[in-house]
Formats: sequence, structure tokens, C-alpha cells
Amino acid sequence: MSVLVTLLADLLVAVLLVATIVSSMRLSRKIAVMKGDEAALRQTIGDLMVASNTAERAIAGLRNALDECDRTLAERLGTAERYATDIAAQVQAGEGVLARIGAIVSEMGSAARAPRPVVPAPAPEPVVAAPPPPPASPNGERLGAAAAAALAMSERALSRVRSRAA
Repeated sequence: MSVLVTLLADLLVAVLLVATIVSSMRLSRKIAVMKGDEAALRQTIGDLMVASNTAERAIAGLRNALDECDRTLAERLGTAERYATDIAAQVQAGEGVLARIGAIVSEMGSAARAPRPVVPAPAPEPVVAAPPPPPASPNGERLGAAAAAALAMSERALSRVRSRAA
């Protein structure tokens, strides 16, 4: 009987050995699959790291561009404010010139309407207009043109008054 027990024991050991070999082969395949997945996972992690580094550089570039845009916008706003102030000053100066021209024209109009005694008019003297001084700024050129126009209007009004008096 001891042979039978030995044979059964050997047979049991052989079955267990076959079961161990089969489970080892299955585990080996699973480990191989997991190592393949690990390699794919490492590749994915590497790709994510590269993408995050690229995104960080892009964000830094966008921040620099935003800072540059902010500086440029601030400069342009300052320039626009200066231009607005200059234009407001020029408009105010133009309104003053127009008010003076209006006053001159109304004085001439009221002088032309007022009855005057008939006095023989002296011979008209040739009127020589002095050339305006060179303009100091673009406003000076416009003011000079306005002054020349006012002078011409006053000369015409004066010649009309003289011709009516004669």
C-alpha cells in the first residue's frame, strides 16, 4: 500500500505541478499585457508632459503679448487725450475769432445803416494791406487767413459806404 500512497502522492504532486505551470503561464501573459499597457501609459504620460510644457510656453507668450498690448493701448490713449485737448483749445480759439469777426461785421453793418451827413469824399487812397506775419503754428495760418478775410470784408463795406455818400 505504501506504493499506492506514494503513487497517489506523486500523482497529486504532478497535478498540482501542472496546475502551477498553467497558472504561471496565465500570470506571465497577464504580466506581459500589463507591461505593454505600462509602456503605453509611459508614452501617454510623456506626451502629456510635452503638451503641458508647450501650453506653459504658449501661456507665457500670451501674457507677454497682453502686456505689450496694454502698454501700446496706454500710449495711444495718452496720445488721443493730448490730441483731444489740443483740438478743444483750437476750437475755443476759433470760436473767439468768429466772435470777433461777427462783432466787426455787425459794427460795419450798423455803421452802414446809420444816416450820415453828406460830405464830399476825399479821393480814395490806395489801400495796401501789409502781408501777415509768418504763422507760428497751424492755428496761426488759419487765424491769418481769417484776419485777411475780415480785412477784405471791411474794405468792401467801407468802399460801399463811400460810394453811397458820394
